[in-house]
Amino acid sequence: MKHALFFGDAGRIGAVYSPEILEKLHAVLCFETDDVVTKRSLDEYRDILSRADYLFTTWGMPHFEREEIREYLPNLKAVFYGAGSVQHFAREFLEEGIAVFSAWAANGTPVAEYTFAEIILASKGFYQRLHRASDGSSWPNRGGDFPGNYEIRVGIIGAGMIGKMVIEKLKTLDLVDILVFDPFLPDDKAAALGVKKTDLETLFSSCDVISNHLANNPQTVGMLDGRLFSRMKPYAAFLNTGRGAQVVEDDLIAALRDVPTRVAVLDVTWPEPPAEGSPFYTLPNVFLTPHIAGSIGNEVHRMAQFMFEEYEAFDAGRPTRYSVTLSMLETMA
Repeated sequence: MKHALFFGDAGRIGAVYSPEILEKLHAVLCFETDDVVTKRSLDEYRDILSRADYLFTTWGMPHFEREEIREYLPNLKAVFYGAGSVQHFAREFLEEGIAVFSAWAANGTPVAEYTFAEIILASKGFYQRLHRASDGSSWPNRGGDFPGNYEIRVGIIGAGMIGKMVIEKLKTLDLVDILVFDPFLPDDKAAALGVKKTDLETLFSSCDVISNHLANNPQTVGMLDGRLFSRMKPYAAFLNTGRGAQVVEDDLIAALRDVPTRVAVLDVTWPEPPAEGSPFYTLPNVFLTPHIAGSIGNEVHRMAQFMFEEYEAFDAGRPTRYSVTLSMLETMA
């Protein structure tokens, strides 16, 4: 029987790996300790770590240097990460020839569902209509240049896994166009998705709703700035479930102040939460949600299930679905 252990943050491990998944894992793997090993306890568990074939982890997985991997995890074959982005730790494991699997698809599902719901609401003018006089004197029933969800143009920034999932959901609506900015999306793939590739300037100036799904890397920091936000249509909505660092927030704030009928719905900011005194807290056309687009509640168990299935396939030598490669790290979130 292969050896395995849980590594990282005990609270998060307990939340993500349900009792049912734990039972499945213990039935097929040898866990020499019931403890969740942490970076601080490496020496305490040195013997157990040296025999580990597999690590199971989630949010809270720390960064390892390659020398630490060689010293403490000489037998390791794979890391199963029951969460989304692996950018903060995967490279060193991959460079040591250790497979890394991520539940990014499981975590992407609720993000895509959440984004689709926001787009539906934004096109109906939901967010602009939330603010009205308490006595009903400014009841905004039919006013405003809101297109509804027929013959609209939606912009998707980044057609990675989540962006593609959102696109598939949008295709259930009667849209005019889905415009996509993604330099890494081949023309034939865009045609297969039924979308039109375009530049960011065109996307911002012509779309009724704009949704950010850029990969989180140094090249995308500050990519969305005033030259783009100033082009937004008067009743357009900007949605961000990607990363806050990709937005020049002062520029977004200026564009929202210049045209108060524009709205921003922000599930992520930079920093997160916004700094004390940020206009994001007080601007009436900004709607903050506290990073809830990703897996929450029972949704997190889907990530553990995905990692159990990946373990089964990998251990049996069958094809896997969610392995991470070094080249993927250049473009994935």
